[in-house]
Amino acid sequence: MLDIKWIISNPDQADKLFAKRGIKPMTKKLIKMSQGRSESITNLEKLLERRNVLSKKIPNIKDKIEKNNLINEVKKIKNEISKLQPESNFDSSSLYNELIKLPNFLDEDVPKGNSEQDNKEIKKYGNIKEFNFKSKDHVEIGQNLKLMDFKTAAKVSGSRFVYLKGNLAMMERALAAFMLDINIHEGGFQEIYTPLIANDQALVGTGQLPKFDSDIFKIKDNYWLIPTSEVTLVNMVRESIIEKDKLPLRYTSYSQCFRSEAGAAGKDTRGMKRLHQFGKVELVSVTLPDQSKNEHLHLRSIAEKILQKLELHYRVCELCSAEVGFAAKKTYDIEVWIPSQKKYMEISSISNCGDFQARRINARFKNKEKKNEFVHTLNGSSLAVGRTIIAILENYQNKDGSISVPDILKKYMNNLERI
Repeated sequence: MLDIKWIISNPDQADKLFAKRGIKPMTKKLIKMSQGRSESITNLEKLLERRNVLSKKIPNIKDKIEKNNLINEVKKIKNEISKLQPESNFDSSSLYNELIKLPNFLDEDVPKGNSEQDNKEIKKYGNIKEFNFKSKDHVEIGQNLKLMDFKTAAKVSGSRFVYLKGNLAMMERALAAFMLDINIHEGGFQEIYTPLIANDQALVGTGQLPKFDSDIFKIKDNYWLIPTSEVTLVNMVRESIIEKDKLPLRYTSYSQCFRSEAGAAGKDTRGMKRLHQFGKVELVSVTLPDQSKNEHLHLRSIAEKILQKLELHYRVCELCSAEVGFAAKKTYDIEVWIPSQKKYMEISSISNCGDFQARRINARFKNKEKKNEFVHTLNGSSLAVGRTIIAILENYQNKDGSISVPDILKKYMNNLERI
């Protein structure tokens, strides 16, 4: 959530940052709502104080006329309070409802742009693999090997689900274990086994609600299937004051994720790219404000290390203003090369959310002045397992239709050479 105090103190800069998000200037509106709320609360507090003072006097007054006058005055004050309380609550909730819908302010160095074409490529690793035979896409490869079954999954669960079988199912498991090992032993992250269901509050806390409710599967009452374990990992520090010397907190988790992909119409939905259910290894960091920039680079380096060890060609892009997600202030996308499409596919997004999520979940630490200050939160995919399988199948395919197992994965797959 945005900091209304900062907006009040920096109205011109706030409007420039709104404009960078493509939002019309609205600082005046927010300040007016905040002032109305402040006046209502001040008046209410004065009336409550006056009522309390008079109420304490009444039992000690012996003169009946004077006592009745005070009783009548207290009744009048109570009537004023009852009128003012809804107004005060309305102003407060109106401001909250306005702020909760607004995206995070972008870092000033985020490049301006209108689409993914304006993202800034900042790094490439490895070389594009050339084939001396006609290469296939991952769907054809998986189905030819009889290890990928979309038809049966559609009968059981509907479109955009898949059964992975045999050695391909083992590869899913192997990739998750490999990624977790890198995150734990080389990144310093603690492994977490997380719930797959979250309530409204948790999803509001990380910014998925209220804006993206159509992209999430609601199961009953106020509970949802998680679209990413970012939700449950970030909310581990909800309503807490963390000791400064314990930061950063670093969490990693392999979980199933569930997305309705309501906005995917017209996009490439063939195969495993946009499933309703998919495995993902997540990274989440909770850190000090002055450390979040470096922590952002740390998360990115760990995700990159996985692709490097898998020997997959990829690039890193800094997202432009139109592409940065709702809760993020800056994002790097890592995109892996897909031979069948002759283009890159996003396989990880690494985002710094600043104090945006921390304000929503009230996660703080005590600074040097012993005052509570909001932490910064960061998250990233490390990696989307299904998309990593796509990249391996297409980049490690052989002329005979088999798939060579990447060297780093062999020990996780019973020393299997090919599938």
